[in-house]
Amino acid sequence: MKPSQKLAWLWVAAGWLLPHPALLPNLFCASEVLEIKTVQPPPEWALRQRHLLDQMGPAVREFVARYTRPDGTLIWRDRWPGMDGSDDGYESFYNFNLYYALGGPDDLLALSQKLWEAVTRQFTAYGQIHNEFDGSYDWMHHGEGYQSFFGFGLADPNLPKVRERSQRFAGLYLNEDPQAINYDPRLKLMRSPLTGSRGPRWVTTAEDWSTHRDDLAPYPLPYDDIPGVVSGQAWLDDEKLPAILQAINRRMMRSDVPLNLTATSLFADAYMHTGAGKYKQWILEYVEAWLERMRQNGGILPDNVGPSGKIGELMDGQWWGGYYGWRWPHGLLNQIESTLIAAINARLVSGSDRFFELPRSVLRVVEKNSRIADGQRLVPHRYGGQGWYDYRPLNPSFLIHLWYWTQDPDDYQRIERLACTDAWHRLQYQKAKGDFGHEGPWLRFIEGQYAEYPQDILRATYAESLRRLAMIRADRSLVEDQDVHHWQQRNPVVLEGLVQTMLGAPNHLYHGGLLHCRVRYFDPQRQRAGMPRDTAALVDQIRPDRISLVLANLHSTEAREIILQAGAFGEHRFTRVELGGQNLPWGQSRLKIRLGPGAVGRLGLGLELYCHPPSYAAPVF
Repeated sequence: MKPSQKLAWLWVAAGWLLPHPALLPNLFCASEVLEIKTVQPPPEWALRQRHLLDQMGPAVREFVARYTRPDGTLIWRDRWPGMDGSDDGYESFYNFNLYYALGGPDDLLALSQKLWEAVTRQFTAYGQIHNEFDGSYDWMHHGEGYQSFFGFGLADPNLPKVRERSQRFAGLYLNEDPQAINYDPRLKLMRSPLTGSRGPRWVTTAEDWSTHRDDLAPYPLPYDDIPGVVSGQAWLDDEKLPAILQAINRRMMRSDVPLNLTATSLFADAYMHTGAGKYKQWILEYVEAWLERMRQNGGILPDNVGPSGKIGELMDGQWWGGYYGWRWPHGLLNQIESTLIAAINARLVSGSDRFFELPRSVLRVVEKNSRIADGQRLVPHRYGGQGWYDYRPLNPSFLIHLWYWTQDPDDYQRIERLACTDAWHRLQYQKAKGDFGHEGPWLRFIEGQYAEYPQDILRATYAESLRRLAMIRADRSLVEDQDVHHWQQRNPVVLEGLVQTMLGAPNHLYHGGLLHCRVRYFDPQRQRAGMPRDTAALVDQIRPDRISLVLANLHSTEAREIILQAGAFGEHRFTRVELGGQNLPWGQSRLKIRLGPGAVGRLGLGLELYCHPPSYAAPVF
């Protein structure tokens, strides 16, 4: 590690609060301007990408006009019971600020702030939010909801309220708020699966679950030995519900669970706003605690740790049976997603890749217990008294994220072993909750095996945005009939295709993951994040130490300047720049490119990954 890099890590580790650029201008300023002058007609992908960036803006305004009041609150009910819902309110607009950060309309940042504030007020009135943070809920739902908050750092790091809240929200898990003692620093464990601004929740009631009972009925029961309860339909039975809640409260609510690892995103967010060492330290000690629990359990991630720190303490010694654990309700999904999120956050702040042992342990155990059926490998998604069960194909998104972050050949081979890759040479577009699901075809594209993918995904993305606009225009539903997911299903901002093509990355993991990428962009003319007007970018090749990037200026008579940054948070470093036959040594996290009128050109960018402390800090324009 070079002396400047060591100094950067020491600066952050010490917890000083001066912004990183004040100490390390070489890491945060673009000192030279490189030029691309070659004029040629823009590629089809560039036209589609630019069209999508420009045309989702009007769709946003139509969506907001249809579903919000002048103050930004959702046009909805006067009351909403239970502990569920604030995450869905935030999810209605969760990616508006990321759209801005990619190059969306200038007014979108202020609109995103207005809507975030409005949802906070509205769900405070409903009772779910307290002191601007959800009172007590699990980290799958916190993770969904606070995606909308994490996007502000990428959009503009100089928002005072966001910076203050990022520190206060992380402080809820540092016990800085005496009303919210969520974390045991001695045992390094969360005191409940339900945490937040009101502290840990140890007893849940029928009122808490009132809006969730229909959703839980199709799932397996939390336990098979609940007296008088034999199926998930008991959630809908008022006479049987108390027995379910009694079992949940007694066995689950005083345990730490892997799902809580997603809270590391909250700390990474605060760290990148401030550089304060206490946020980094919390991430590393908490992830390390779960690594040790995995080792103690014979290499299998346990899904519950009792109040004294013992695995299975409230489960009669069983390592399974925890809240959102190996059995209930989702099984494997929550174990792999939360460990992936924690591992990359730990690497982001430390530079070390050893934390990936946590998600790898999850993948190893399900692969070891997998089976082949009809030529397809199926992995167990649940564990219970009968052992491993619920065999299904593994979602390849998780495998591809892991390989993308590590660039480890063994992680790539795991993709080939566990995923069904036959259909990855064509796009079969499907969109459910979230904004992901097409990582396989994208992987084939960056490997050079699916050349048409950029056009295909951008075309499909725009079609999905139009489909949602059609849903808005055809919507005749009454407020009293709308559920809490009504708006997120109609949000016309669809970003997966833009993230993949522009940033050279899969979109973020939906339940609380931060956006990690090889490169992102700033507009020096408008002095803001995002692609400049009339420009487009395509990352078409990724290697462990290099990417290939094509930039295009669609304006025929005016030049454009653009600042490239290595990594979403400046955590990487450009080592070389290949442009127009030149191979230039580089040693910064940023570089500035001038695109002549109508210019299109390719850059080869050497990269050193995770060598700088991450920061939201913007360039010195």
